[in-house]
Amino acid sequence: MLARVATSFKRLPRAVREQQMLDAAVKVFSRRGYHAASMDEIAEDAGISKPMVYAYLGAKDKLFTACLYREGTRLMEAIAAAVEPDLPADEQLWRGLRAFFRFVGAHRDGWAVLYRQARGEQPFAEQLAAMRTRMVEVVTGMLHRALAAQGREVRPNELEIMAYALVGASESVADWLADHPEADPEWAATRVMSVSWLGAGQLLDGHRWLPDAARSGADG
Repeated sequence: MLARVATSFKRLPRAVREQQMLDAAVKVFSRRGYHAASMDEIAEDAGISKPMVYAYLGAKDKLFTACLYREGTRLMEAIAAAVEPDLPADEQLWRGLRAFFRFVGAHRDGWAVLYRQARGEQPFAEQLAAMRTRMVEVVTGMLHRALAAQGREVRPNELEIMAYALVGASESVADWLADHPEADPEWAATRVMSVSWLGAGQLLDGHRWLPDAARSGADG
C-alpha cells in the first residue's frame, strides 16, 4: 500500500507537489506558529519525507516565506478578479470587500499565517508590510479611477488616508472572522462596507467632521 502511494506521489508534477507541501505548511504554521512548527510535522502532514521538503522548498524560513507569498498572491488575485474598473466607486469597493472576506472565510489558515504569524517576525513583517502597501495602492487607485470617471476630483493624500483606514479596518474584522467559522463572510463584508462607505461617501462629497472649536471658528 505504501509503495503504491509513494509511486503515485512520484508521478505528480513538481508544481503539484509543491502546492501539497505548502498546503501542509500553512496548516501547521497556523496551528503552531512559526517557531513551534516543525519540519517533521509539516512533512508528515504532507505525506512525504522531510528531506523532500528541504529539497523542494528549503529550510523553515524559506518555506514560511513561500507560504506567505502564496497566500498574499491568492488574496490579491481574488480581489483583482472581482473588481471591474468601469463600475461606480461604491460597487468596486463592495466587490473588493466581498472578495476579501470570502477569501478569508475560505482560507482561515492562510489568513492566520498572513496576519498573525508574519507580522511579529522579521523579515516576514517587512514582506507583510509590503503586501499591505500594495493593497492600499490598489484601493487608492480604484477610488481615484472611479471618481475620475464621474468627473470628480479628490486630493490624492485624502484617498490614500481613506485606503489605509479601510485596509486596516478590513484586516481587523477579517481577524475576527477567522476565529468565528460560523460567521458569514458576506455579512462581515456588508458591515465593513456600511461603516466605511457611509463615511467615505460624505468625505468624497466634500463633507468634513470638525470638533466644536473648529466649527465655531469656521462659523465666525
